[in-house]
Amino acid sequence: MKIGILGLGLIGGSLGYDLRSLGHHVLGVSQRESTCEKAIALGSVDQASVDMKLLADAGVVFICTPIALIVPQLRQLIDHLPVTTVITDVGSVKTPIVQAIAPLWENFIGGHPMAGTADSGIEAARQNLFVGRPYVLTPDSTTPKTAIAVVEQIVGSLGARIYYCQPEQHDRAVSLISHLPVMVSTALIAACMGETDSQVLQLAQNLASSGFRDTSRVGGGNPELGVMMAQYNRQELLSSLQQYRQHLDELTKLIEQEDWAALQFKLQSTGKDRPKFVD
Repeated sequence: MKIGILGLGLIGGSLGYDLRSLGHHVLGVSQRESTCEKAIALGSVDQASVDMKLLADAGVVFICTPIALIVPQLRQLIDHLPVTTVITDVGSVKTPIVQAIAPLWENFIGGHPMAGTADSGIEAARQNLFVGRPYVLTPDSTTPKTAIAVVEQIVGSLGARIYYCQPEQHDRAVSLISHLPVMVSTALIAACMGETDSQVLQLAQNLASSGFRDTSRVGGGNPELGVMMAQYNRQELLSSLQQYRQHLDELTKLIEQEDWAALQFKLQSTGKDRPKFVD
C-alpha cells in the first residue's frame, strides 16, 4: 500500500521506518527540502517532497505535524486527494481536531500514539517506537467502519496496543497523565530555581540525581509542545491542575499540623496506586 506521511519529525519519521519495513511504499511531505532529503537518506521514506501533490496516490495519510498545524494542513491536503483516501492524525489533543476535520473529510479517524522521546526532528526518529505502546483511536458516530478497519490494521501491524474512546474521554485522560505532568514538572524546576541563596542553589544542582531527573524530565521538553497542550486542551488541563492543587494543599496542611500518621497513610495509598498507571 502507498501510505503518506505529512510531517517528518520524530513520530512521522518513526512511522516511515516501520511502514517501510512492513513492505509499504511511504511518501513523505515536509515543509523543508532539507528534511525531505534527510528522510530519504536515512531510509524513513521512499519518496519525499515539499509539495502535497506527492500524496495524491496514497491510500492512507498520517498527519504528523504539530497540533496547531493539523487542521490548516489538512485543508490544503484534501485539495489533492480522492475522497476514498483515509486520513488520520497523531495529535495529542483530539476533541478540537475531530470536531474541525470530521465535517471536512468523511474518511477521517483521529489517532494518538502514546510514544515518543524527549528529542524531536527526523534525526530522532527510530524503528519500533510504537511496539507495546498505547495507540488511541477516536472514531465518532460518522466515521465509516471501513476507515476504522484500515487504520486499525496498520496501527496493529506496528505492534501498538489499540484503545478506542471518545475524543472528549481521550482529552480528559491525557490531561491527567501527560499534560498535567508537564506543568507539574515545569513548576518543580521553577521552584528550585527560585532559591535565593546561590550557594544552596548550586549545592542542589550538584546533588540532584535520579529522583529529580525522573520528576523533572518532561518539564525540560519541547516548550512549543507544552504550550499547544495547554492551548488546545485548556479546560481539561485546568481541571487537572485544580485537582492537583487540592492535593498539594492537603499535603501542606498535614505537614503544617505535623499529622505524620495521616501523611504516612497518604504516602502508602499513593504508593499502592502508582502501579495502576505504570509497570
